[in-house]
Amino acid sequence: MRIGVVVNPIAGMGGRVGLKGTDGKVAEARERGAERRAPDRAVAALSALYDRAPDSELLTYAGEMGAEEALAAGFDPEIVGEPGEEETSAADTREAVRRLVADGVDLVLFVGGDGTAVDVAETLAEVEADAPMLGVPAGVKIYSSVFAVTPKAAGRVAASFDRTEEREVNDIDEEAYRAGEVRAELKAVASVPVAESLQSGKQLGGGTVESLAAGVADDVQPGVTYVLGPGSTVGAIKSELGFDGSPLGVDVWRDGEVVARDANEEELLAALGGENVIVVSPIGGQGFVFGRGNHQISPAVIRRSDVEIVASKTKLDGIGVLRADTGDEGVDESLRGWWKVRVGRFERRMLKLS
Repeated sequence: MRIGVVVNPIAGMGGRVGLKGTDGKVAEARERGAERRAPDRAVAALSALYDRAPDSELLTYAGEMGAEEALAAGFDPEIVGEPGEEETSAADTREAVRRLVADGVDLVLFVGGDGTAVDVAETLAEVEADAPMLGVPAGVKIYSSVFAVTPKAAGRVAASFDRTEEREVNDIDEEAYRAGEVRAELKAVASVPVAESLQSGKQLGGGTVESLAAGVADDVQPGVTYVLGPGSTVGAIKSELGFDGSPLGVDVWRDGEVVARDANEEELLAALGGENVIVVSPIGGQGFVFGRGNHQISPAVIRRSDVEIVASKTKLDGIGVLRADTGDEGVDESLRGWWKVRVGRFERRMLKLS
């Protein structure tokens, strides 16, 4: 199989430093100390592909747009071009896809977030290509249903798929997102390999969360530091605790005071105390509790904290399993197993994280 690989090396840089995205924010992300995460996730995906299909022909762009990661995974890739500037752009992604399609690839395996997915899907449509696309999740925003649930899953799917289906490609307005509003827009419909390890599209959970929020507030303990994740469900808990939190950011609360608001990873680590509890709610339809939209809550933060998962009953009805994709296999493994998810003031429901 001929597989075209496109890596957006700057995807996801804004996550842990609290920017909620990287579009137009690369310089600021660097100033905040952001590190690239997409290349490592690309290597993980390609290593999984190599383990299962080492004879696959890989075609890609030079440097961190695919060649370096392919070599690290054991492949000897064919280079079809190189980015025009040192800092890669959406234009580089689109041109790479055009060249890969012209060279007859059977699959475009891309690494990035929703913005990269839009670039790939729109280019495939523009050149009327038959090749399907598959995403390796590396961005902050991953609302589209064209991504595998983890980088390794992407490699496994690429090595073994035998049919495709149409999936939605969505993107959101990052500026509105940073201001606390989700404006999702359908950008394209693309052909994607069929597999159980593909994530669903973003769905909004329904139902009231007032009793759930009251239950969490009832259980708060003096001296304990609470790391409160993004989203409307945890937002209700913030309101119950008596403050207006950042709707799509991570806030820290302890002993009746807001210790940090809309914090990045460094600020979260600085705010932690001797006993810490992370409160998060899974993404409706997808089930991710870590690794989608809350990269600030990094493996380092998780390792120092207990975790409480909360969700409305309506949201859980649309989730078959919980997921975590922190980028740290040891942390992901420590989270796997059965969880008592709080769904009301006293009520909990068992759900497995896998």
